[in-house]
Amino acid sequence: MRKPFFLALAAALLAGPAFAQNLPNLSAAEVLGPAGVVPLTTPQPPARLIVDPPLPGPLAQGRVFIQYRAENLRIEPVFGPAALAVAPRIGHVHVTVDDAPWHWADASGEPIILVGLTPGSHSVQITLADANHRPLDSATIRFVVPASPAGHQH
Repeated sequence: MRKPFFLALAAALLAGPAFAQNLPNLSAAEVLGPAGVVPLTTPQPPARLIVDPPLPGPLAQGRVFIQYRAENLRIEPVFGPAALAVAPRIGHVHVTVDDAPWHWADASGEPIILVGLTPGSHSVQITLADANHRPLDSATIRFVVPASPAGHQH
């Protein structure tokens, strides 16, 4: 979004004082590009979920930290039919541990943190969902929680 600003700044530095004198005469759109609230004129690209494996340090201690990010969707705590018309698209994630028959919704955009899992193999399914909870993309991460070191207590 700020690319036009940096291009204008680079041009100002290269052109010297002549361009710098014209900078106050440029509109905000000429310096910053189009406003982020302008309605989209083309369809949005599909939302996509990128999930990293659990961080190895905490996992070795029995704590699971899973980082993820969404492309073409902002994680926001906004729900309902009217939220489907918002552009750029907004949504949240659903998290399912070990194929449980239930999941929880998270709209924080923060890493998923799990503690208290038994030693052994586990899976976490993370589903990118729109504001009406319809799935858009999904990823399943599989990992092993190691046995606690002897004498270690929580």
